[in-house]
Amino acid sequence: MRVLMISTYELGHQPVAVASPAAALERAGHEVACLDLAVEAWDDKLAEWADAVAISVPMHTAMRLGIAAAERLRAARPELPIAVYGLYAPVSRDHVVGRVADRVIAGEFEPALVTWADNLDAGRLEAPEEGGLIRLDKSPFAPPARHLLPEPTRYARAVIDGQERVAAAVEATHGCAHECTHCPVPAVYGGKVRLVPRDVVLADVEQLVEMGVDHLTFADPDFLNGWRHSQRIVREIAASWPHLTWDATVKVEHVLRHRELWPEFAAAGCRFVVTAMESVDDRILRLLDKGHTATDMAEATELLRASGIEPRPSFLPFTPWTTPRGVAELMDFVVEHDLVGNVDPVQYAIRLLLPTGSLLLEEPELQPHLGAYDEAGLSWTWAAEDPEADRLAGELAGIAEQAAATGEAIPETFVAMRRAVLAACGAAHPGEAARRGVPEAVPDRPRLTEPWFCCAEPTDDQLGAVTIAAGSSVD
Repeated sequence: MRVLMISTYELGHQPVAVASPAAALERAGHEVACLDLAVEAWDDKLAEWADAVAISVPMHTAMRLGIAAAERLRAARPELPIAVYGLYAPVSRDHVVGRVADRVIAGEFEPALVTWADNLDAGRLEAPEEGGLIRLDKSPFAPPARHLLPEPTRYARAVIDGQERVAAAVEATHGCAHECTHCPVPAVYGGKVRLVPRDVVLADVEQLVEMGVDHLTFADPDFLNGWRHSQRIVREIAASWPHLTWDATVKVEHVLRHRELWPEFAAAGCRFVVTAMESVDDRILRLLDKGHTATDMAEATELLRASGIEPRPSFLPFTPWTTPRGVAELMDFVVEHDLVGNVDPVQYAIRLLLPTGSLLLEEPELQPHLGAYDEAGLSWTWAAEDPEADRLAGELAGIAEQAAATGEAIPETFVAMRRAVLAACGAAHPGEAARRGVPEAVPDRPRLTEPWFCCAEPTDDQLGAVTIAAGSSVD
C-alpha cells in the first residue's frame, strides 16, 4: 500500500507522531510518504499518489486542521481510505470525524495503523473503530523514520543564552499517571504510562544529532512519570552527546517531589522546564485536579532556578470560574516571580476547551455553565460566572495575536494585556498600574521560537494552509 502520512501541527517540531508510525508502516512493507503542512504546501500529486491517508491529530489545533485536510481529501477523492489517529482522534467522532474518516485510532496507534494498512492491501474493510477506538496494548518500538520528513532546520529553534539551536522533539514515555480533569491525555490513557525503550530513544537521538540537532524537547506529557527511566536516558545522552541541551514538561507536583534530580539535570543540559501552573486560584486548581497550589508554584519556581533551570509556565487563565480579578492576580504572580520573560503572551488568553470525553464534563460545578456542543470548534461551549471574563478573554487573544504578528517585545505585550485586565477590574488608572513592577527589558530566557500552545485555537494562517478548495478557506 502507498500510505500518505499527514501532520498539520506539532508545536513547531518535526512531527514525531508521524515519524514513529511511518517507521512501523515501512517495516511492515508499505510504501510511505509524509507531508507536514506546518512547513510544507499542500501537494495534490501526493494526494493522488496515495492508496490511503493517515492524519495525525495529537492536539486540539492539529485536530481542527486535520479535519480540514480530511474534508479536502474527501472532496477530491471520495473513495480514498482515511484514518485519523492520535490523542484527539476520539474528539467529536460522532459529530464530525465519522463523515471524513474511515478509521479512528487513539493511544498506541502504530500497530493499529499497520493492521489497517495490511487489511486495505488485502482487500479487507474495517469498521471505523475495529479493535477498539483506544488502543493501549504494549507494542514494539523502533526509531522514528525522520528521513521521510523535512529537515529539523525547517522547524522551531531553541534560544539558549541568546543563540539559536536546531531543536527536535523526542519521546521517552507515552501517556500520564495523573488525571487532571481538563487534560485530554487521561481520557485516552486513563492514568497509564508506556515507556519507550531506552535503546530506541537513544537511537532516535543519535539520528537527530547526525541531522544537526543540538537541542531536544522531551515531548512526554510529563517527563517524570517514569522518573528512573528518564534519569537513565538523561545520563546516557549526557555521556554520549555532552553538547546537547534539552527541555521537558513536568508537573509542579513532580518538580517538588523529585527535587534531588534538578542539579543533575541542569549539569546534563536541561535549560528550561515547562510547568503547567494553570492558575493562582486554589479553587480552580482543585477543580482541575492539578495536585498543586499557588504556594507550590512559587516554591517550584525557586527550586528550578536554584539549580540553574528556568521555568516556562503554561496557564489556563479562562475557565467558567475565572474573574478579571483572578487574571490580574495571575499576572501579579508573574511579575512578583520575575516570569514576564518566561511566559509567551498567548498563555494569558487561553480559554478552557471541553472536548468529548473530557473528565471535567463530570464535574458538578461545571454543569450550570455548560452550553451546547460546538461542532466546528470541537468543544462544548460554556459561559463564565462573570460575563466580563468572557469578553476579556477575547480582548486578550486579539492583543496576543497582533503582538505575535508584529514581533512586539514581550514586556510591551504584557503591559498591554495587563492594562486590559486592570480596566476590566475597574481600575482607575490601568495604564499606570499595568507597568508597575515590569522591567522595560527582560532577560533573554531559554525558550523555543514557537509561541503557540496545544490548547490554543488555530490561527487563520494555519487554517488557510489546508483549504478545502482553491480560493475558499475553512471557517
